[in-house]
Amino acid sequence: MVVSALRHDDARDEVALATALNLLQERFGSRFTRGLEVRRQHANTTTWLPNEPADAVVFATSTEEVSEIVKICAAHRVPIIPFGTGTSLEGHVNAPFGGVSIDLSQMNKIVAVHAEDLDCTVEAGVTRIQLNNYIRDQGLFFPIDPGADASLGGMAATRASGTNAVRYGTMRENVVRLTAVMADGSILRTGSRAKKSSAGYDLTRLLVGSEGTLGIITEVTVRLHGLPESVAAGVCSFPTVEDACNAAILTIQSGIPIARVELGDAMMIRATNEFAKLGLPETPHLFLEFHGSPASVLEQSEQFAAIAQEFNGGEFASATRPEDRTKLWQARHDSYFAVKGLRPGDTIQSVSTDVCVPISMLAECVAETSADIAANGLIGPVVGHVGDGNFHTQLLIDITNPEEIAKAEAVISRMNERAIALDGTCTGEHGVGQGKRKYLVKEHGHGLDIMRVIKAALDPLGILNPGKILPDA
Repeated sequence: MVVSALRHDDARDEVALATALNLLQERFGSRFTRGLEVRRQHANTTTWLPNEPADAVVFATSTEEVSEIVKICAAHRVPIIPFGTGTSLEGHVNAPFGGVSIDLSQMNKIVAVHAEDLDCTVEAGVTRIQLNNYIRDQGLFFPIDPGADASLGGMAATRASGTNAVRYGTMRENVVRLTAVMADGSILRTGSRAKKSSAGYDLTRLLVGSEGTLGIITEVTVRLHGLPESVAAGVCSFPTVEDACNAAILTIQSGIPIARVELGDAMMIRATNEFAKLGLPETPHLFLEFHGSPASVLEQSEQFAAIAQEFNGGEFASATRPEDRTKLWQARHDSYFAVKGLRPGDTIQSVSTDVCVPISMLAECVAETSADIAANGLIGPVVGHVGDGNFHTQLLIDITNPEEIAKAEAVISRMNERAIALDGTCTGEHGVGQGKRKYLVKEHGHGLDIMRVIKAALDPLGILNPGKILPDA
């Protein structure tokens, strides 16, 4: 018999819920809580989506414990919401049907580092900074940096990306295999550590980016890279966003192996100057980084400088000292907080959203989006990983002003539809969660029907992170 998945109009079975929560409390004791503040902290806190807390939070310490929790919840048809560090931006950790939030942050062991194979295995709660601090003395690093110090399990679940993606790829390319707890509590280990395989369906790729809707990722094996011999970072100003985007596009098309190329428009640079005291001219800028031998880094820098001149760029100011590079990239990673300073106030909400398009369409998409924001009288700086066609805007909205909210919603909707029309996607790295579900119909069409079949097969009760990704869930 096929049991229908949870829907918003379903009545909650309070008796079954109470039974499951009592069983979990008996089993996990102090690592189980129904406290409202803890529950709210484990729901959405980073966007204007409503905070929808679970009925309880359980802190797991092993894959086997996650399996136990899932089995209890499955037996009573109680929803389960995985939680890593809570840095996601599209309501992934909200609990629209209530249920149990499984906090994986205490699962933070680095299981094994295989330096000779350039990979390592970690529990889901290990964060990117924790991992990089651990492996640095072995001459290795993990390149995916979404800005926040996110957990590796959460980064795999949301198919995260970051400033290094133009050279090193996203989580999709850097996850070798993983361990996940499925909807019935069974434990799945996908793939091997071999560099390639033609053996059956790629279950690893199926779970990477599934946002906890197909299984709960508890362990990840990721690719590592050698620390580059030489690194040079720097900034270059441009008179317009289009000039900056076109310079980035030509740099990629010319085959220059740039490691990072980030865009900040004039408003973003103003916010960054005020927050990080960089003292840059308040015009659009590209933030760049080159990796390699000293000779190759110098050559790459010179090649980019020549391209920048073609698009009216200023002097490429290079920084090779680690402390200077760190200051520059910390300022870029702190852009979320910097932007909030442009419009302080208790009623002002920061709304960050992203799209991704083929790089040949990037300048057009960024220019039209910026013009749309300005035409509606909104504050919304643009920043982006322009080396792979991914950019973000961060709107500052007065949530007590219905007209302003409506304008912002319309701008965001047009931004997503514009990207899809340009053969792009409604999200390059934020993921779908609750916030972007409605755009998947236009982006995937019949593909959504296949996704529903997969969801129903792996989670027939619909208890794994319900209300996420699929528009009708």
